[in-house]
Amino acid sequence: MAIQHPKFLAAAAQHASVLHDLPGCVEKALAIIDEAGREGVELLAFPEAWAPGYPYWAWLGPPAWGMQFVQAYHDHSIVLDGPELAQIGEAARRNKMHVVFGFSERDGGSLYLAQSLFGPDGNVIAHRRKLRPTHVERSVYGEGDGTSLAVHDTAIGRLGALCCWEHLQPLSKYAMYSMHEQVHVASWPTLSLYEGKAYALGPQANMAASQVYALEGQNFVIASTSVMTQEVRNVMSLSTDQEELLALGGGYSAIFGPDGQPLGNRLAPTEEGLVIAEIDLSLITLAKAAADPSGHYARPDVTRLLLNQQPSRPVEQLEPALSAVETQSDDETTRN
Repeated sequence: MAIQHPKFLAAAAQHASVLHDLPGCVEKALAIIDEAGREGVELLAFPEAWAPGYPYWAWLGPPAWGMQFVQAYHDHSIVLDGPELAQIGEAARRNKMHVVFGFSERDGGSLYLAQSLFGPDGNVIAHRRKLRPTHVERSVYGEGDGTSLAVHDTAIGRLGALCCWEHLQPLSKYAMYSMHEQVHVASWPTLSLYEGKAYALGPQANMAASQVYALEGQNFVIASTSVMTQEVRNVMSLSTDQEELLALGGGYSAIFGPDGQPLGNRLAPTEEGLVIAEIDLSLITLAKAAADPSGHYARPDVTRLLLNQQPSRPVEQLEPALSAVETQSDDETTRN
């Protein structure tokens, strides 16, 4: 008797953020989730730092110039126990959808590049943080720890997620492959930054990284990018020279199969919408029969990975030690 493997629709959201406007981002995200629900989508991926938008200003001028945006960006970043993620979860629940949402997380006085994975019941499957912010991102964000490299059992398969240039970290990728990841969300910002001036930041290189992730890991990759609009540039009041560094468009969302093949529809770089494709998990078996990087194709006698998944906390709270008087009092109580 043939065993049935899950088949479902996945989508990458290719939309512009409402920069520095958290209520606006949440309102737009809810509309996108509902739109995907009407299309029958069961997994929806959002871009990196989609709420309240990616801090493009960190790339466009000296730190002193960028400081003018820091307060608004901090104020509009998301607190994990705040109402915004609860609204995203409710939208996932009413659409019976898995959602991977990318956002700037506020924790005390620090920010982190975060992703939250929601199940179709609206509950959070996991929160994660980008392990190491890239280049000038480190002037905005802190870093995650080994708990952020994880793959989770869901009704649509083993699901994981990474942000942006985490897909250029061979050891992080291998850690995810080793956990038998089947469906992967790759969250990216717009890919128009430094267009024509820095090939490594462009769509060809970064979508190739997403495609190679699918081919190496023999999994499905849903790669979501945002779109740069004039409205977003206007929020930052960019000069002409700065606008030349951040072109309009940059949307190159794509979905790749476990053999690296592009799937589903494609959108124009300036177009907002959903890239949708059918995911058939049975195809993973065929791909892994040829090359399973952490299974039959591995050589642990030659190369191995050390993965530390322990949380890294700046403060460990210990119970205060008892004073000599308290110890003596406890001893007398015991004797009596």
